[in-house]
Amino acid sequence: MTAAFTFPGQGSQAVGMGKALADAFPAAKAVFDEVDAALGEKLTTIIWEGPAETLQLTENAQPALMAVSLATLRVLESEAGIDIGRDAAFVAGHSLGEYSALAAAGAFSIHDTAKLLRTRGLAMQKAVPVGVGAMAALLGLDYDAAVAVAEEAAQGQVCQAANDNGGGQVVVSGDKAAVDRAVEIAKTKGAKRAMLLPVSAPFHCRLMQPAADAMAQALAGVTINKPKVPVVSNVLASAISDPDEIRKRLVEQVTGTVRWRESVAWMASQGVTHFLEIGAGKVLSGLVKRIADGAVGVSVGGPGDIEAAKAAIAAAR
Repeated sequence: MTAAFTFPGQGSQAVGMGKALADAFPAAKAVFDEVDAALGEKLTTIIWEGPAETLQLTENAQPALMAVSLATLRVLESEAGIDIGRDAAFVAGHSLGEYSALAAAGAFSIHDTAKLLRTRGLAMQKAVPVGVGAMAALLGLDYDAAVAVAEEAAQGQVCQAANDNGGGQVVVSGDKAAVDRAVEIAKTKGAKRAMLLPVSAPFHCRLMQPAADAMAQALAGVTINKPKVPVVSNVLASAISDPDEIRKRLVEQVTGTVRWRESVAWMASQGVTHFLEIGAGKVLSGLVKRIADGAVGVSVGGPGDIEAAKAAIAAAR
């Protein structure tokens, strides 16, 4: 099998996402209902009606994006006959998307995933007071160059490579003053652009340790099944299936680098030719073509994408 299913992370959210699927397909509506029930509130109202500022809150965006991804997958199962255990060699997700990937592969129930992501979102927001931390995108530098910029900028504070997205796009995260320095240093090191990101907390750096501790506690109380297909771990950029290791790597992920470029390259090295991005947005599909020569990225997030998904799976067989 030469297809992989990938799941988007924060930043791909948009008001109205998933509504067309829920309106058209009972299988999708059932997922949104399940997420609402798990959280004890109508997250779907925020997803479909906004306002955007409320949806963008980390505690809402994380379970919302998972809900859209899983609703999309259920439609692919019911309408296109796609079976993740048969049709995917691997699953992988960008940051919170790793939880979506695990739920898609049956490692977590949707109910538990929604609650975990609500906990994760709240813990990540609470870990660092607003304004103390920051994240910045460095465009046009490779990963090693970006790491060198972060190390030079730290000056006793925290500044780390948070996301290695591929295609010359690396995000750094840490104390705001250090990240500000990284933006200026990157410009002198050949970056095409370096800019602060509109995020509410410095994700994937050591400042997130309180959130990692909270997730260790939350994950300890949740059943993790062996996934139907291996999941490519953000922090390892290789595949794992053991439930205890999944739990451990999800805790590490909170403070560790999202090694997305390496993850996609690793899947391509294992023979994956078609990457189906399941859920909101087209970010991951765009990155695929810049990371793996000849690989095909297909974004699947609405009723009009079902046929393209079927065609991609057929081509990958």
